[in-house]
Amino acid sequence: MHTPKLLTGLTVALLATTASVHAAEYFNRIASFPVALNNPDAEEGTENSAEIITATEDGMTLVYSNALLGGIGFIDITDPAAPKPAGFVKLDGGPTSVTVIGGKALVTSDTTEDFTAPTGYLSVIDIATKAVEVTCDLGGQPDAIAKNADASLVAISMENQRNEDLNDGEIPQLPSGNITFFDVANGTIDCASMRVTELAGVADFAGEDAEPEYTDFNSANELAVTLQENNHIVILNGETGEIINDFSAGTVDLEGIDATEDGRLSFTESQPGRKREPDAIQWLDNDRIVIANEGDYEGGSRGFTIFNKDGTVLYESGPSMEYIAAQLGHYPEGRSDAKGVEPEGMEVGTFGETKFIFVNQERSSLVAIYKDTGAEPEYWQSIPSGIGPEGALAIPSRNLYVTANETDLSPDGLAGAHVMIFELSEGEPAYPQIMSDLDADGKPIGWAALSGAVGDAEKPGILYAVSDSAFSEAAIYEIDATAKPARIVKKTIITRNGVPAQKLDLEGITLDGEGGFWLASEGDTAKLTPHALFHVNADGEIEDEIAFPAALLANETRSGSEGITAIGEGDDLTLWIAIQREWKDDPKGQVKLVSYKPSTEEWGAVAYPLEAPAEGAWVGLSEITAHGDYVYIIERDNQIAENAKLKALYRVPVAELAGVELGGELPVVSKELVRDLIPDLKSLNGYVVDKVESFAVDASGAGYVITDNDGVDDSSGETYFWSIGAL
Repeated sequence: MHTPKLLTGLTVALLATTASVHAAEYFNRIASFPVALNNPDAEEGTENSAEIITATEDGMTLVYSNALLGGIGFIDITDPAAPKPAGFVKLDGGPTSVTVIGGKALVTSDTTEDFTAPTGYLSVIDIATKAVEVTCDLGGQPDAIAKNADASLVAISMENQRNEDLNDGEIPQLPSGNITFFDVANGTIDCASMRVTELAGVADFAGEDAEPEYTDFNSANELAVTLQENNHIVILNGETGEIINDFSAGTVDLEGIDATEDGRLSFTESQPGRKREPDAIQWLDNDRIVIANEGDYEGGSRGFTIFNKDGTVLYESGPSMEYIAAQLGHYPEGRSDAKGVEPEGMEVGTFGETKFIFVNQERSSLVAIYKDTGAEPEYWQSIPSGIGPEGALAIPSRNLYVTANETDLSPDGLAGAHVMIFELSEGEPAYPQIMSDLDADGKPIGWAALSGAVGDAEKPGILYAVSDSAFSEAAIYEIDATAKPARIVKKTIITRNGVPAQKLDLEGITLDGEGGFWLASEGDTAKLTPHALFHVNADGEIEDEIAFPAALLANETRSGSEGITAIGEGDDLTLWIAIQREWKDDPKGQVKLVSYKPSTEEWGAVAYPLEAPAEGAWVGLSEITAHGDYVYIIERDNQIAENAKLKALYRVPVAELAGVELGGELPVVSKELVRDLIPDLKSLNGYVVDKVESFAVDASGAGYVITDNDGVDDSSGETYFWSIGAL
């Protein structure tokens, strides 16, 4: 059994993907398709999904299951960089899986109303006419469908899933599951050819209630099946249905993981004897299988494992994928006490002479890609994939990889479900644009939710950023933007009296001119978090706390400080704080830029005119940064994806920043558009993210923009980091 690569090796691999000197090939996203486009008549905010995905045999049309709307969707990818809606077929029940044979889509659907009497069916749909031609009663609840190499046979895992609300989801819960086979003749199914292989009694754990999850054929017509809750793997002869072999998926002793949901990224804990409980399974060749160890009932070992079909473990990834996710700012801390990144969907595809293993991570919203070497796989790259990637599809004939992202947050005004398309080509990976180094203990410098930044006064390309309330321990991150991708090289925890400071929601940082920093914290009275400024030294120790004055707090709202900058030096230094949205005393369409002079403790303010929001949206400020004769301000709406209309950088003359006493009428400053940031946000061919939150200018005068991924909470986890060049 091979052990995971050392973290130093992983860091080298991550950096090598973006600094290759030879003509290597990498996957980059070329398009994102919101599946709501296939349902134009649905009410706005209707929850969609894209789960299992496949393609027509020419690779020109994608077909995906959408259980939430009860049907399958089609996407025209004749031009994969410009996918188009190609229709939707409504079905009874909830489709669970789909495959394509010839011009037909074979779809399994769940119609279960009573877990003790599961029901479902298989339908054959003509892709050209969208007509349902055949339906076969399956006598239970289906999960996955797979076809063999010559498309003469299909196998369906009949999960007959348990009721998770009954006895806390304990198993066994009968009826047990099975594998159901059909012969395919002339491109269609003969329902009379249905035959069943019972799996009850096979597994070591809860064997009387087998719950098969995922299936895959090799070229020898052998079918590999995962029994996820049973933590078991079965190999069958597809032609006869006979069980050839079966074995436990086993356990992993996880060391150096974050196993506690506490708002901290700390990879110091362990989970001994953790059941793998695999979801997806794929053949690497006729002798080796690879599984994604998502977990469900009692386990989830956070990685992937390669087995020989005789049950011998050939490779175990352990927590190495989680370390990569943490270095990329994608680690889902809120899932630390559960199953971490949750590897779920999986695909294997041979592109030219290279066989790639793709591992979709449901909670980090990444796909980790490895090269199959025949022995220990070689980490290649990670790509960002919407929210909750489940379906995975390689189309080697077109150099494409496709993900179906099941999570749809549009009812909450957030991103909807997307299908994302990636292309393998020569060049460098476009993602990540920022990642972290390892700490002194050789573990990832965990980070996410960058919410404010400032440039070093003397070192070009060196920036400092802060994290917001996504974590219980606020921190300052030192960023080396001269590297590609930019690298977080140091993390400094903010402390008060020698212990991590509490009740901070940092949204802004600026230099104090003495080696330390001024920080702005957005308050929330309901959570007893004060609106305040904090003066910290280079070690992050709070030396002074400045509460907002009563004249300002008298009209407070939740939307407070969203940036801070310094103008002047020594006793003439004045801090300017951007207030995100209108407070109670602000005229509609105006927000305050608040000033504070530490030497005299004087407060003041001016008014900043906001752009008008679109219907149902709001507009506010996210950052303020002084450079030369101007302060630069990020102004944005709170919209995401196709609803995003305003993400922009403006500038205000410093000469107009003459703060007047709080409580009276404020002078309104003028502003000038510097850059529309939406084209930048579209450059990675995903959807436009909501929170453009940081703008910093380095010692050479170059401007840098950073987005806030909200700590991978209801987010794709993507952080964009780019330079707009010299100002």
